[in-house]
Amino acid sequence: MQLIDGKKTAGDIKLELAREVEEIRKSGGRIPHLAAVLVGNDGASETYVASKVKSCEQVGFKSTLLRFEDTVSEAFLLDQIEKLNNDKDIDGFIVQLPLPDHISEHKAIEAINPRKDVDGFHPVNIGRTLIGLPSFVSATPAGILELIKRYRIETSGRHCVIIGRSNLVGRPLSILLSLKNKTGDATVTVCHSRTQNMEKITRQADILVAAIGRPGFVKGDMVKEGAVVIDVGTTRVKSDLTKSGFKLKGDVEFDEVAPKCSYITPVPGGVGPMTVVSLLRNTMLAAKGEIYPV
Repeated sequence: MQLIDGKKTAGDIKLELAREVEEIRKSGGRIPHLAAVLVGNDGASETYVASKVKSCEQVGFKSTLLRFEDTVSEAFLLDQIEKLNNDKDIDGFIVQLPLPDHISEHKAIEAINPRKDVDGFHPVNIGRTLIGLPSFVSATPAGILELIKRYRIETSGRHCVIIGRSNLVGRPLSILLSLKNKTGDATVTVCHSRTQNMEKITRQADILVAAIGRPGFVKGDMVKEGAVVIDVGTTRVKSDLTKSGFKLKGDVEFDEVAPKCSYITPVPGGVGPMTVVSLLRNTMLAAKGEIYPV
């Protein structure tokens, strides 16, 4: 069994980006600029946005954080998004989800200019991904594919089973893995809450991705010998072993599943760190105009 070290891989990518930023600086070019919009005080969102800001600093990007109270109107937020769309100094930006109940997430996402949609959530980017055109791929699926690529895990002809059909992970990842390219060409099955005989299906998987947010859902008897297991879950559960009283637990029962695997991602330290660096890579692509040429 080999551990897929997302933390180390993310660190390697940050060094690559930092070197690229330094080359841009030496040549007198414009430094990539990422902005984030945070509405309210959701704890997980606060942590995630803080990690993005810190990562921007580490690679030499410019970053801007716009914070608003959770009482702001939908019209106000849409106006702020339009201002970011028109700000020529900002290459890409994200609107951190979830948003307060009175603000439509769909309206906010669709208001973002696809050229600056470095989260890869806009329908235009999703549509381009679907048909294999250059696009901003949402950060978590992009991070998973990068791990697969860097660990030289074969996907062509393999059976990949994804547990979870969310628009953020399961659905886009299923598309990406089935595309005709070096990290695709897989036969993909998507399981969800209405799937019958799920254990029978997961035991057929050469590559099993768990992305449902149910800690410890995947047990040892659900995985075949030699499978690659990608655990996307990051749920906070109570723990007497940490100072905070909580720990992060994945969707996979690691101790049961790991001995059967050829490769497996840990939680924490697997997919999580790759999400932020994928966002940074998208920002670099936006700054260089590689997805949507100027």
